[in-house]
Order: sequence, then C-alpha cells, then structure tokens
Amino acid sequence: MNLPLFFPQSLRQHMAQHPYATVGLAISCFAILGLFAVGLYDVLTGLHSETMRYALWGGFAGFAMTTAGAIPGFFLKRLPRKIEDGLLGLAAGMMLAASSFSLILPGLKAGDAITGSTLLGAVTVVIGMALGVMLMLGMDEFTPHEHTHTGTFGPEVRRLNRIWLFVLAIALHNLPEGMAIGVSFAQGDLQVGIPLTSAIAMQDIPEGLAVAMALRSVGYSTIKSISIASITGLLEPLGSIIGLTLSSGLAIAYPIGLGLAAGAMIFVVSNEVIPETHRNGNQRVATIGLVFGFALMMTLDTVLG
Repeated sequence: MNLPLFFPQSLRQHMAQHPYATVGLAISCFAILGLFAVGLYDVLTGLHSETMRYALWGGFAGFAMTTAGAIPGFFLKRLPRKIEDGLLGLAAGMMLAASSFSLILPGLKAGDAITGSTLLGAVTVVIGMALGVMLMLGMDEFTPHEHTHTGTFGPEVRRLNRIWLFVLAIALHNLPEGMAIGVSFAQGDLQVGIPLTSAIAMQDIPEGLAVAMALRSVGYSTIKSISIASITGLLEPLGSIIGLTLSSGLAIAYPIGLGLAAGAMIFVVSNEVIPETHRNGNQRVATIGLVFGFALMMTLDTVLG
C-alpha cells in the first residue's frame, strides 16, 4: 500500500491512541506559529538582519562541529560502548548547563524586565518551557523514528526505510538545539548567544561521533554513516532561523522563546540521552561525563558571558 495514501489514516489512529500528546502538540504548534507569524514580518523587513547573521553563523557552527565529530568514523571501526556513553553523558551535561545558564537565567531576567514582576517573569519562562516540552513530546510521539538500542517509534515505521528512521531520530535532537541558538541571538546579546552556541557546538562533536558509530554498528557503510551524521547537522541552521523568528516579534516572545528552547533541550536530555547512556551498565561513566560537561559549560558561560 502506498505510504502517502495510507499515512493519514494511520496518523488519525495514532492520534486517537495518544490524545494527550495530540492536544499538547497542537497547543505548542499554534503558539509557536503565532509567535513565528508576528516575528516573520520584522525579519522580512530587515529589522533583524544583523541578528539573523549571528543566528545563521551559530547554526552553521553546530553543523560544522557535527561534521568534525563524525570524521573520525573514517578511521574507527567501532567505538567502545563505555566511551560512547561517556561522550553522550558529556554532551548531556553541556546541554543541561546551557539550558540553565544560557536560556533559563537570561529568560528570567528578560521576563522580569518586561513584566515588571519577578513572579510573572518566572511564569512567562515556565510557559515557554511547557510549550517546548509539549512540542518535543508530540514530535517524539508522531515522528516515525528509530533509536539504535530502543527500537522504533511513531506511526507507520515499518513503511519507511530504516535510514530515514535514523535521520528523523537525529532530527529530534538537532532541531531544538538550532532553535536554542536562534533564540539566544534574538536580542542581539552576544553574552547570551556566544556561550550557548559554544556549548552546543562543542557537544555536537561527541554527538556527531556517537551518531556515526551507531550507524556503522548497525551495518551502514563508512561513507553513508558519516554523511548522514553530517547532513543532519544542517537542521541546526534551519532551527536557528525558526528560533530567531519566533522570538523577534512581541517583546514577551523573547523570554517565552528562551523557555521553549530550554524545555525542549531538557526533554531531549532526560527522555533520550540519559536513558540511552544508562542502558548498558555504564551509568557511572555517563554520570561522570555529565557532571564534567555541566561544569565545563558553567565555566564557559562564566568566562564568555
């Protein structure tokens, strides 16, 4: 049966089986589209040309580091699972620290300044975090994808080529990272954007290597594994444009956007990365990597911010 014809029926069945994820995804998408539409006018009229350059450079830095991380796959046939889990733990720690110091804290500061209330400022960021979590929960539920050690997820995964399932799984990681970069540059504040971009770019190196090695371990050729890992990094400049645009309209959109990016990244770390690193008995190595990554990013944020 043809996938394009059958997929809508399968999607409706999936929606009926997962009503809460469906409602959450709908709410987050409507909110994001509304913010995006308001910000799109300012971007198209050139009011944010400089911040657009910052966001694109940041997104392409993530792409470049993902590619750089995948390149050792030419020389390595297999990465020991303990090392892979440690590297992913390092990336998780950096993402958590970036969410805290480069997204949530600036969001709280901006929310306080805009609303004139510490409480309302915090509520604004929390609303953004909730939107980010609902977005990623819905995407995780409704995007057909496959993780190396946990199997397939989403509707009609059997009708898609396995290579596309891997690509979509990686997309769920890279898109919110790109959005975070774009949001961080929305106000042209380099003290917010540079530390966050540096953290995401650095953690893309071990992530790119882990992705390339995971693809090789399930039978893909060296060239194909490295190419897939590299190409998926292009989702970061795409995400950076989305993040910048949705945060560039209404003033209140900035702290909401920062919270949204933080919520999305925290969801990915907790729902995907940490469980993956703890699945093979390497939780101590992964935890040490996470703490080291968190400390490294905290230091970077202090020095660069």
